[in-house]
Amino acid sequence: MSHDNEKIIRAAYQVAEEQDVAGWIAAFTEDGTFTDMSIPLTYCGPDELGRTVEVYAKAFPDMHRELERFYASDGDTVIVQLRLQGTHTGPLELPSGTVPPTGRRMDAPCCDVFELVDGKIKRFDCYAEGSVIARQLGLA
Repeated sequence: MSHDNEKIIRAAYQVAEEQDVAGWIAAFTEDGTFTDMSIPLTYCGPDELGRTVEVYAKAFPDMHRELERFYASDGDTVIVQLRLQGTHTGPLELPSGTVPPTGRRMDAPCCDVFELVDGKIKRFDCYAEGSVIARQLGLA
């Protein structure tokens, strides 16, 4: 994997950690997408991509992404194993409705797959372990 590609993805995670919506959007190509496979829901382009940071920052103000391993399958694909960690203290807006705060902590495994084009994220597929999150939040 190109060291530059890893740096690009690490920088994207950092702006998400900082809840920097404009920085997050700027990390993507104009037609970039982010799909949360656990819901499933796809956010497309600059008008929707910022919503992903806003939704999770509202539900989990202390959200942290513990990056564990980086892999590459080919030139511009980066795969990251990580853990999603945070306390559910705000409303979590999902396509199926809003989940009120439970006050419970999550620490769930996740695998993210990124496709890069010219140093920007073209496609981001997030495979968060939704069943673990639901159980930890007391929803299942």
